[in-house]
Amino acid sequence: MINLILNSRILLVFVTPFLLGCISVFSFQPYNLTIINFLIFPCLFFIICNINKRSKNKYRKKPYLINLFYAGYFFGIGFFLTGTYWISNSLQFDESFKNFIPFTVLFIPLVLGLFYGFGSLVCGKYLKYDFKSILLFSASISFADFLRAKILTGFPWNLWAYSWSWFSEILQILNPIGLFAFNLLVITFFCAPSIFFVKENKYKILICSIFLLTFFGNYIYGNFEINNNKIQSQKNFNNNRFINVKIVSPNFKLKYDLSEKQTLERIKKLIRYSNIEKNDKTLFIWPEGALSGKYFFEIEKYKNLIKENFSSNHLIIFGVNTLDKQEDKFFNSFIIIDHNFNIKFQYNKIKLVPFGEFLPFQNYLEKIGLKKITEGYGSFSRGDLKKTFLYESVNIIPLICYEIIFPELIQKVNSNNNFIVNISEDGWFGDSLGPHQHFSKSIFRAIESDSFVLRSANKGISSIINNKGQIIKSLKNNETGNIEYKLPIKEKKGGNKNDLIFFVLLFTYCLTFLKYRKND
Repeated sequence: MINLILNSRILLVFVTPFLLGCISVFSFQPYNLTIINFLIFPCLFFIICNINKRSKNKYRKKPYLINLFYAGYFFGIGFFLTGTYWISNSLQFDESFKNFIPFTVLFIPLVLGLFYGFGSLVCGKYLKYDFKSILLFSASISFADFLRAKILTGFPWNLWAYSWSWFSEILQILNPIGLFAFNLLVITFFCAPSIFFVKENKYKILICSIFLLTFFGNYIYGNFEINNNKIQSQKNFNNNRFINVKIVSPNFKLKYDLSEKQTLERIKKLIRYSNIEKNDKTLFIWPEGALSGKYFFEIEKYKNLIKENFSSNHLIIFGVNTLDKQEDKFFNSFIIIDHNFNIKFQYNKIKLVPFGEFLPFQNYLEKIGLKKITEGYGSFSRGDLKKTFLYESVNIIPLICYEIIFPELIQKVNSNNNFIVNISEDGWFGDSLGPHQHFSKSIFRAIESDSFVLRSANKGISSIINNKGQIIKSLKNNETGNIEYKLPIKEKKGGNKNDLIFFVLLFTYCLTFLKYRKND
C-alpha cells in the first residue's frame, strides 16, 4: 500500500494529503481524538520529504516546486473542508443565500488552504529525513497558522493547539507563553513520531526522552497551578470576596423580523428564565441574538417590564443593535442596563464577521445583489475602542460572539482584576460541530488571561469556566435554563501580552536549522 502511494503522483501529492487534512477534524471538539495528530503530522512530513527527494530524480524535469505546494494545499483544503463546513449552515436562514451554500463550502477551504500550501512550498525544498527538518517543518506550519490569524480580519480558528482543549493540565503554559508559541510547541510535539524516519540513529533515544520529559514536566506544572488555584479560590470565597452571576440560555429559534407580540413574549421568557430574587445582588447575562436584530430604541417600550421584575440590586447584560444618529452608523453592541433601563455601559463589536456582519467590497458586491447575512441591508460599523466596565472592583471584559477566538482583544486589557463575558448566538450553525468548536476557544482565553469566562449563548454551550480553563457549570447545546455561580474575586497572575515569545521560538527553530544545515 505504501509503495503504491509513493509511486503514484496523484495519490502522494493530492489524495493522501487531502485525506489527512479531512480526518484532522476528529482531533478537535467534540471528538477530542488528539492522538490522531501524532499520525497526521509525521505522514505529512514524510510526504513532503519524499516529494523533495524525488525532485532529484523522478520529478527533476518537472516543476516539482508546484508539487510541494499542492501537497500542503490539498492538506489545507481537507483540513478546512471538514473543520469549517458548518459555516455554510448560516446561509439557510435567508432564501437569497441558499444557492451560495455549495460555493461557500468549497470557497473557504480553497482560500484558507493557500496558507498551508505556501507553508509547504517555503520549507519543502529544504526538508530531509533528519531532526533539524522537523524543526523547520513545525516552524513553517505554525507561521502559516499565525498569518491566517492576522491577515485581513484574521481567522485563528482550529489552531492545532485547540486539539488539547480537553486537557487543562497541559494548557496552563498558555498563560506565560501565549497561544501561538504554544501552537508551535504542539505542532513540534505532534511531529515526534517522525524521529523514527530520521537518519541520526544515535540521537533518537535522546530526542524521544526530551519530548517525553517536556510533556510530563508541563503536565506537572499544570497540575500544580490548578491545585494552587483551588486553594486560593477557597480563601477568596471564605473572605466573602465573590460576585453573584446568573447566565441565561433561552434557546430561542433564530428568527428575524420579530413582531411586537413576539418581542414581548421573548422578553417575558428571558425574565422568567432569569429566576429573579430581588434582594440578591446579581449580574444577569442574556445572550446575543435573544432579541434577534432589534435596536435598543425598539425595545425601550418594554422597560416597564424590567422595572417591575428587577431591582436596584441587579444589572443586566445583553446583546442588541444600536444606532449612532450623529455619525449615521449602527453597531452590534454589548449593553449593560440597570433596573430602570438606563444604559450603564456600551461596547461596540470590533471584530465583525465578514459577510455575516459586514460586506467586504460592499460598493461592488451590492451591485450584484449581495448583502450581509444578518438582518437588514448595509454593514455594521466597527467599534474603535476596547472598553471594560468596572463592577464590584472587577473589570468586565466584553466579547461578542466570535471575538472570543482573538487573543489580542484580551491582551490589550490592562487590569489586575477582571473576568470575561462572552455573549453569543450559535443558532446560525445548528447541530453541527460549530458550537462545540466555538466553545473550546473560551477555555483558552480563560487560561491566557487568568480570568473566569462567563459565556451566554442563545443556542450553543453556555458555561462558567474558571481561570484555569476548567468548566464549573454549563448548559448543553440547545438546552434552556440558567446557571448561577458565586464568582470569586481574585488578583490575576501573569498573562502573555504579545506574540514576542512565539517569534523568539520561531527564530530559534530557524537558527537551529541553519546552523546544523551548514554542518551537513
